[in-house]
Amino acid sequence: MTSPFLSELQELEAIIGEGGHHFEARVACEIEVGQERFPVHVLSLGNPSPDVPVVGFFGGFHGLERIGAAVVLAYLRSLLGRLRWDRLLHEQLETVRLVFMPIVNPGGMWLGTRANPNGVDLMRNAPLDARAGAPFMFGGQRFSARLPWFRGPLAGPMERENQAVCAVVEQEFFGRRFGIALDCHSGFGINDRIWFPYAHTPMPIEHLAEMQALKDIYDQTHANHRYVFEPQSRQYLAHGDLWDHLYLRAGASPGCIFLPLTLEMGSWLWVKKNPRQLFSRHGIFNPLIEHRQQRVLRRHLSWLDFLARAACGHRHWLPAGDERAKLREKALQQWYRGGR
Repeated sequence: MTSPFLSELQELEAIIGEGGHHFEARVACEIEVGQERFPVHVLSLGNPSPDVPVVGFFGGFHGLERIGAAVVLAYLRSLLGRLRWDRLLHEQLETVRLVFMPIVNPGGMWLGTRANPNGVDLMRNAPLDARAGAPFMFGGQRFSARLPWFRGPLAGPMERENQAVCAVVEQEFFGRRFGIALDCHSGFGINDRIWFPYAHTPMPIEHLAEMQALKDIYDQTHANHRYVFEPQSRQYLAHGDLWDHLYLRAGASPGCIFLPLTLEMGSWLWVKKNPRQLFSRHGIFNPLIEHRQQRVLRRHLSWLDFLARAACGHRHWLPAGDERAKLREKALQQWYRGGR
């Protein structure tokens, strides 16, 4: 398939072409922008058995935040290179399923907008309302698609891009014992943050102990990392969060542990180092200098690779019994009772 020129989309389709038999690739949906049609690609590799864990990597929900798609694409490109020689990677892929949707919103990326071509913010579009306290407008609004953070019409269906993501998550994650999803964004603060649900309520999630255990093993193996782990609600509440919606749906599957995470890259640091980026809408959300782009990609690839390895070994670190209760209490103290 030849798509309209969008560098990230061209790179993704080059990876699909070079991946040959390693990847299962399909088009989840197509998005029309004027006379152009953009595919939303899904790639997967590894063991398709429902008995193995799954890790999903998502990017490009917001068309302006192109660095999120770039991080996922860089990891895909790294895996493609390693598949030619890395025997240990092939052994790892026998015990895990990896799924990729690097460019969820190609129409918004093409137009240079946060929203999709219908003017809808895909991360405010799920059928889920925040409790009192969501910030006016920023937390999601239904006034107009001409204003930012538009949720879509009341009682309307989710946008096609989100329907495609939901279908992939339902097919690949629901029914499995364990899965992790990582959604890559940019644009909040100076620090790189790892957010987990909820965004619609300050209440803790059911799998809080598992989130704490994941953080703990990362802290133990990457002692000098600079990620800030926290529930998104610690920063703000939002209507229509897609990962809250999918986490709640996954909860209906008995025995399913689904841990959705968001990598929120601190783009304000790039602006601080290069204030001229303030005069570019693209520059507010992405590193514009080449060496900073490369540094960002290098820094986050180890996090993506860690998640794949953590999923493979999930039986060795998931808490149970008294340990689960202790970790939940630790997490409550750290994130919900004023701790830092």
